[in-house]
Amino acid sequence: MRIHIEKQEQIARDAAQKYVELLNRKPEAVLGYATGSTPLGLYFELARLNREGALSFARATTFNLDEYAGLDGTHPQSYRYFMNKNLFYNIDIPIENTHVPNGINTDIAAKYDEAIEAAGGIDLQLLGIGNNGHIGFNEPGTPFGSVTHVVDLTDSTRQANARFFESIDEVPTQAVSMGIKTVMKAKSILMICIGKAKAQTVRDFILGEVTPDVPASILQLHPDVDVYLDPDAASLL
Repeated sequence: MRIHIEKQEQIARDAAQKYVELLNRKPEAVLGYATGSTPLGLYFELARLNREGALSFARATTFNLDEYAGLDGTHPQSYRYFMNKNLFYNIDIPIENTHVPNGINTDIAAKYDEAIEAAGGIDLQLLGIGNNGHIGFNEPGTPFGSVTHVVDLTDSTRQANARFFESIDEVPTQAVSMGIKTVMKAKSILMICIGKAKAQTVRDFILGEVTPDVPASILQLHPDVDVYLDPDAASLL
């Protein structure tokens, strides 16, 4: 695990170079993406580089980590809507090459892993981390052997995401998420953690024991992980 401590603006630039290097070497790469406020700087930088001709997504394929159960892709708080608005519509990727778990027909969740395998497996998986150490929507206690599945969201996760909705009552109680085993199959992983609120969680998953109680701690066992932290997130290391 390689730890990079940088200002937020530099994190976006340096993380984007991972995509430049990968797509220039392998234009048909398979990319795993995440949502939330953390990757927005990176997505802005990727769109800028794409506009300037520094990289192309024209032959790439993407798979997102998760989606709220019960929301279709036209809902403003769905992760499909988020990705289209913040990245996919701003780069040259064919929209049919982008994949987000189906939040309406959740019975087909397990087929998501089959689609990833059929595409050749994820070359670079982007992750954030929740305040309780979750990756994707894999809450504490999720078995490390889990594949894509329907998740019951904890109260703390719903509360953390309530700021995007009119009220906590509108936040879905379930989501479809790549499993931890699915994430760990990625050839390389890039995690971004920003802010003082994540400092203890960052310490726990980097320096603590590998345990399902801190789902992100499994990343200690992956052979190719880059973790980008701002000084606040790294303050307890």
